[in-house]
Amino acid sequence: MAQQKGIIKLRGKIGDISFYKTQDGHLAREKGGVDGDRIKNDPAFVRTRENGAEFGSSANSGKVLRDALRPMLMSAGDNRVTARLTKIMTQIKNLDSVSVRGGRTVGTAIVNPTAQALLKGFNFNIRAILGAVLFKPYSVDLGTGAITIKGLVPINDIAFPSGATHITIKGAWVQVDFATGIAEVQMSNVSNLPIDAASSNLLLTPAGAPSVGGTNLYMLQIEFFQELNGVQYALKNGAYNALAIVEVS
Repeated sequence: MAQQKGIIKLRGKIGDISFYKTQDGHLAREKGGVDGDRIKNDPAFVRTRENGAEFGSSANSGKVLRDALRPMLMSAGDNRVTARLTKIMTQIKNLDSVSVRGGRTVGTAIVNPTAQALLKGFNFNIRAILGAVLFKPYSVDLGTGAITIKGLVPINDIAFPSGATHITIKGAWVQVDFATGIAEVQMSNVSNLPIDAASSNLLLTPAGAPSVGGTNLYMLQIEFFQELNGVQYALKNGAYNALAIVEVS
């Protein structure tokens, strides 16, 4: 891909050159590659078809998780989360040691502890890593999904952006069956705290246990607000908000 320079930026096609805009700027590329029908049918491209099938399956697994978390992602997700999550899902798929090539899936591999470890710690907002926002230890009860944070002093234990006056902290217990593409989310209570020197013991307990089966993901989210005349307003469309998978089972 080539980057367009100059004052006038083109969009569309001129001959075999396509001009388009992305988040990385105005780009141009030449049409190329092998004919699609040949890729679908030529025995010489059997490896390509296998790789394509596995990539599509991995991307779909990432989509299942993102769709389940969409309400949380609306306030704490970056513009590359789709690509980053697909990369993780592809690494997990590669740990499928029982399926034939072209048929390896996240749903089969995720029972592997190494695969689960790849998901643990995933941050959905790369601009606000949970470990760089929250400096207080927490614990997760795998049986109830409850997250406990003891002695949280926001002004000391939270890296807050300029202008923030309050935080909300919440958890979620997500159960995903990657084999069927079914997911269920149970949200916890929400704790809203002023950013001050008061100490609080937080217990974030999901409303219930998900019932779809599959992989258990435990989430923790921190959001920042600015209070003005008694009303709390979100800061920068979630640019500073953290959302991460803190445990997997």
